[in-house]
Amino acid sequence: MRRSERLHALTEALRRAGPRGRTAEQLAEEFGVSTRTVKRDLAALDAGGLPVWGRGGPGGGYGLSERASLPPVTLTPGQAVGLVAAVAATTGAPYADAARASVRKVLDTLDPGTRRRAERLAGRVWVDAPDGAPRRVMSALEAATADQVTVRIAYTDRQGRATRREVEPMIFAWAFGRWYLVAWCRLRNDVRWFDLTRVERASATRTPCAGHPVGAIGRPPESARPASDL
Repeated sequence: MRRSERLHALTEALRRAGPRGRTAEQLAEEFGVSTRTVKRDLAALDAGGLPVWGRGGPGGGYGLSERASLPPVTLTPGQAVGLVAAVAATTGAPYADAARASVRKVLDTLDPGTRRRAERLAGRVWVDAPDGAPRRVMSALEAATADQVTVRIAYTDRQGRATRREVEPMIFAWAFGRWYLVAWCRLRNDVRWFDLTRVERASATRTPCAGHPVGAIGRPPESARPASDL
């Protein structure tokens, strides 16, 4: 990582840490550099006007002053292309349309020079992503999951058996190379995994879910993690 990119990333790491801050050791491990380098970078950010505070001793570390106004979030060309590539590679993912709209908003905030460099770099990244469920299906499933209401689906299993059922969405899961809606099935009175490409129709209801905990799904694979763990 170039120093300019590391300074951008270091600023965002401190922003995310909030009032707790981060130690020099934690930052050094995150960015793969020495603590001496981290402290030199922090000094450069402070000299450039970023409101960096530092506390010594146990429980000490570095952070950004809450009272000071922070500069707007900025991206390097590499960071911008990373967002574009990640979204482009997951066209069949839940909330993919919202992700694409968000990336466009982010690109619109870049200065012209950075955006031109990002667009040139994006041309060097090719993506061959499989399509997911139809947008009308995904919209209903996304809304039902966000609002935690039941959804009526028309579903065809791998044996070609078609059923209509009302389910309570619990999570979206990427597993075995495809996306699933994991839900409490009121027809089977149990948790079921529904391949999104086999959901032919879906319509959200106004009926609240019963509140089955995510733990009822069972133990996730050791390699699985929530999308919040970036």
